Amino acid sequence: MTASLPDGAKGPVTRLCTHTLTSLHYGDADLVEDLLGKKTFTEVMLMQILQRTPRPVDMRITDAVLIVLMEHGLTPSAIATRLIYMSAPENLQGAVASGLLAVGSSFVGTMENCSGLLDRIQAAADPQAEALAIARHYKAQRSAVPGFGHHLHKPVDPRAYKLLELARAESELKGDKVRALNQLSAAVDEVVGRPITLNATGAVAALLGEIGVPTGVMRGFAVISRAAGLVAHIVEEQQSPSGRFIWDTIDHAIPYVGNPAKKDHA
Repeated sequence: MTASLPDGAKGPVTRLCTHTLTSLHYGDADLVEDLLGKKTFTEVMLMQILQRTPRPVDMRITDAVLIVLMEHGLTPSAIATRLIYMSAPENLQGAVASGLLAVGSSFVGTMENCSGLLDRIQAAADPQAEALAIARHYKAQRSAVPGFGHHLHKPVDPRAYKLLELARAESELKGDKVRALNQLSAAVDEVVGRPITLNATGAVAALLGEIGVPTGVMRGFAVISRAAGLVAHIVEEQQSPSGRFIWDTIDHAIPYVGNPAKKDHA
């Protein structure tokens, strides 16, 4: 639904920020008088993204999610950041940006894909049947259901279970997204014929959904969180460089299989 325009406005508008010569506002809040020293980063971030006053439960859930998503070792995003920083150490933001480009449907950002499935289950006339249909579809495609499976954490991902435990302890949350996730998990196990790990991004999808984060915005929380983790990787790269080692390792581990000598003598 298109927002109504203020009197006199004839084109796009913003409600995020405005300024004068002597003040700056985030929405209707004065940055200096209302926010600085009085609100946390998480609170202001949610205020801006959700465009409402966040509840304490919103901030608790968001903090837990941001902590979970910040770090997972030398993942593709961290490796990309370290290599780009090695190549261009004067461009810290470029190194972080390169790592953020790896936040997607395979790593870090899969909560968006999982949330879309939870939306489908919630909207279905028969949620259990919809969950089974989803599980059968992915089995037929021979691909993992978003939010399920992990190559390092088996048989359980402890992060996922802790996040769901935190959600269950919050009486203000409706629990609809968590129930949909549990239905999907049961369906996946049934279709595959064995327990499949529910991973952290699956739990994140349910928790962010519980506090009203739209599916299409969820990956943004992964970007915000992982950016902090990538800055930490750059700090470590400054102190104990690994980029050259990663490059040399790959150079030796992946052999060239052509025959340039034969072509030269042809």
